[in-house]
Amino acid sequence: MDSDGPDRSAPRGVAAVIAAVGIMLVAANLRPPVVSVAPLIDDIMADLGVTSAIAGLLTTLPVLFFGLSAPFAPRIAARFGIERTVFASLIVLILGMALRFVPHPVSLFVGSAVIGAAIGICNVVLPALIKRDFAHRSGLMTGLYSMTLSGGAAVAAALTVPIDERLDGNWRMTLTTWAVLAVVAMVVWVPQLARVHRIAVSSEAISLRGNGIAWAITVFMGTQSLVFYTFGAWLPQYLLDHGRTDAQAGTILAIGQVVALLASLVIPIVAGRFADQRIITLIVVAVCAIGFIGLVSTDQVVTLWVMLIMFGPGASISLALLFMVLRSPSTRVTGQVSGMAQSIGYVVAAIGPIVIGALHDATGSWTLAMGVLGLVLIPQAASALVAAKNVKMRV
Repeated sequence: MDSDGPDRSAPRGVAAVIAAVGIMLVAANLRPPVVSVAPLIDDIMADLGVTSAIAGLLTTLPVLFFGLSAPFAPRIAARFGIERTVFASLIVLILGMALRFVPHPVSLFVGSAVIGAAIGICNVVLPALIKRDFAHRSGLMTGLYSMTLSGGAAVAAALTVPIDERLDGNWRMTLTTWAVLAVVAMVVWVPQLARVHRIAVSSEAISLRGNGIAWAITVFMGTQSLVFYTFGAWLPQYLLDHGRTDAQAGTILAIGQVVALLASLVIPIVAGRFADQRIITLIVVAVCAIGFIGLVSTDQVVTLWVMLIMFGPGASISLALLFMVLRSPSTRVTGQVSGMAQSIGYVVAAIGPIVIGALHDATGSWTLAMGVLGLVLIPQAASALVAAKNVKMRV
């Protein structure tokens, strides 16, 4: 498994199509349990009687546990196999959503943490699976995978409020309905259980602590995640405070997620055609920056600014995953870089919703809060100069 090329046991023909569909369906489950909270945050805050900072924990806890669970993912996959690890993670994901249905605040937060741990495992092992089985189509598969991530987020943003209205405002039931999608993914994933392939974990662990490229990918991953989850968490509340209805806020968020979806598909395919991705990556960051500038400068054409902002993390998640594949010399290194980037990156990203929520509580200004969030693009751009450079990691 530690070779430069694809594994010889990689699926071919129909088996490859089935494997790809399975990966896409699993990916479709990795954002709705988190994104679906944002459109309901006003109702949740009112029901629980908590501040914006505390409510931000509902978005922060899953992202935090993305990071905390990530270091364990390669060894779990090495022990039980990637296919079984993904299947078990889907079961845990469903259990986490069931916990959030229990009418007790502790269950809500514990369920959010469990959801984050399940998603965090999949976040790490799926890029390694793509590296192993689809190395010859890494740009396309990374684009499809990232597009499905963004697609799941877009669907959750668009349908959460209508579902909640049909359920008479029962936000706990609304959050739990996304378990149906996870059940579908489990059923489709069953054929993959016949293939037990393990991520190779050497007894001599590779140290990436002094690897500048690995750290650049980690910073890039963390900053784009911070922007995505923080902006997605507070955008509906921002829009409500600026006079939009719940439905209008959900629609604007969904439009932004669709833009992110399209960007996540197109950008890695284009970037994958070049040996060096620095120019296209800096363009992506610049577009996002323009969106933030417009949002904090004027109350006009808010939807346009949201589209430009969401274009950034939509494209950047694909680029981050592509960097993990292109900059790594082997599947084993891809798994370890993925684990490092996502563990540290998501832990850093987890502070975003809390900090921005607390900043808004303290100042009463969304302009200041969103402006501070936009400053995160500076280290993201700096990290891109290394992460997007045409060079392989030496390990």
